[in-house]
Amino acid sequence: EVQFVESGGGSVQAGGSLRLSCAASGFTFDDYAIGWFRQAPGKEPEGISCITSRDGSTYYPDSVKGRFTISSDNAKNTVYLQMNSLKVEDTAVYYCAGTPRPGDSCLLSYGMDYWGKGTLVTVSS
Repeated sequence: EVQFVESGGGSVQAGGSLRLSCAASGFTFDDYAIGWFRQAPGKEPEGISCITSRDGSTYYPDSVKGRFTISSDNAKNTVYLQMNSLKVEDTAVYYCAGTPRPGDSCLLSYGMDYWGKGTLVTVSS
């Protein structure tokens, strides 16, 4: 059984930093993509970073580029999301997700097959 478990969410003031972790179990594929998504109340899910196994490429939308960094520790089966210079608009539930069938863009939520339950990030002014 594939499981993704997120941790590291919490409350922080604008300008601060948080590091999210995603512990994966049962996700043993040679070719995969793992990404971080977020959903704020009343908004559509947004892909904010992802990493592919093919060449370790990482992807970010403009909304977080330069502020967020995705990384992975294969020995620990864990993917991280370092979030710096947080803004109030970054407030959302953050999800980790993965797929063994990476498509053209791993930032698209419908391309992911497995999802964690999410961790809440609240950024206050």
